[in-house]
Amino acid sequence: MVLVLKKGATKKDIEEIEKILYKEKSSGGFNAKKYNGIMSLKEDPLTIQKNLRNEWERDLS
Repeated sequence: MVLVLKKGATKKDIEEIEKILYKEKSSGGFNAKKYNGIMSLKEDPLTIQKNLRNEWERDLS
C-alpha cells in the first residue's frame, strides 16, 4: 500500500491518511483472552516450565 502525503497538506488530510493506516493495522490479530482459564493444571505452571527446561540435562538411560 502506498499513501502519498504532499507538502502543504492540511491537518484534515493527515488525519484521513492516519485513519487509513490504523484501519489496516488493526485488522486481524490473535485474541488470547479467548483461551483464558481453559486448562486446568494439577501442578504449578512454574514447576512444569522448570521441568521442561531441565529435561535435556537429565540422564534418561
